[in-house]
Amino acid sequence: METNNMKRYAFSFQGKGEEYFGVVVLNWLLTVITLGLYYPWAKERTLKYLYSHTNLEGDNFQFTGTGKEMFVGFIKVFVAFVGLYAGIFIAARMQNLTLTLIFGLLFYALLIGIIPFAIHGFYKYRMSRTTWRGVRFGYRGDRGTLVKIYFKDLLLSIITLGLYGFWMTIDLRNYTLSNIKFGNAEFKHDAKGSEYFFLNLKGIFLTYITLGIYSFWFQRDILRFYMDHLTLNNGDERVKFQSKLTPGDIFELMIVNMLIIIFTLGIGYAFVEVRTLTKLFSNIEIVGNIDLDALKQTEAEYKNAFGDEALDAMDLSGII
Repeated sequence: METNNMKRYAFSFQGKGEEYFGVVVLNWLLTVITLGLYYPWAKERTLKYLYSHTNLEGDNFQFTGTGKEMFVGFIKVFVAFVGLYAGIFIAARMQNLTLTLIFGLLFYALLIGIIPFAIHGFYKYRMSRTTWRGVRFGYRGDRGTLVKIYFKDLLLSIITLGLYGFWMTIDLRNYTLSNIKFGNAEFKHDAKGSEYFFLNLKGIFLTYITLGIYSFWFQRDILRFYMDHLTLNNGDERVKFQSKLTPGDIFELMIVNMLIIIFTLGIGYAFVEVRTLTKLFSNIEIVGNIDLDALKQTEAEYKNAFGDEALDAMDLSGII
């Protein structure tokens, strides 16, 4: 396993479909019965199950966040959006076009403007609530810097009719991931927007001319691109990540998952998620020379879950 002082770290997801199915069903029932109020606690149960079945070097990760913390964040997001919806509704009922436009613009301004704050809050909260062997993750990014990156890139994306969006994606990933701490070690993501642009240009073009067949190679390349540019560093020691998924793996995963969803009328979602995580994690190769046992606790707790809930509410978790 070790060559030239380099080690291959064991990483896997060990959840079971039937167990996770029980979590999903109970969460769904309680969320429906409580008219959605149970959602933060459902999210807590889900995250605790998924984290506690993700294993690195024989030990599982832990999510230490609580439903109460996420409920507070949930209420803040709920109040913000409901307030604007109510303003639009009242203005429309009054047939006040000016007021309706003002509230409408405020609503879309909130949707666009809240994103960098939500991303920052998400990483601050989620990393603070993630531990392994008692060592807490952390996020050291500066909110003001992230906001400047976001709005600069958003403006350039608008000017270029969306073309600069590829650079924006990488700028945000580089900044956020490079500010994640794992004890006294730190992650680094150093991709280039131009490489990501041409990778997507090639993938979209070949997927189109092959009537979708190349999409499996395209997804393989995207996963490899993200992993190949991610490292964990501790002084002179380093760990590198790489995705070993093949187009065949992705094809099998997508087809079988689709059949499960179709023939169970969606009830098999839990089994789909478990087999997807199992396949993805078992094909992540982690190699390096960091002594994980020597990692020290350096990060403080952070209990504000507003960003976590905001991204969830807007269904934007994919951007991180």
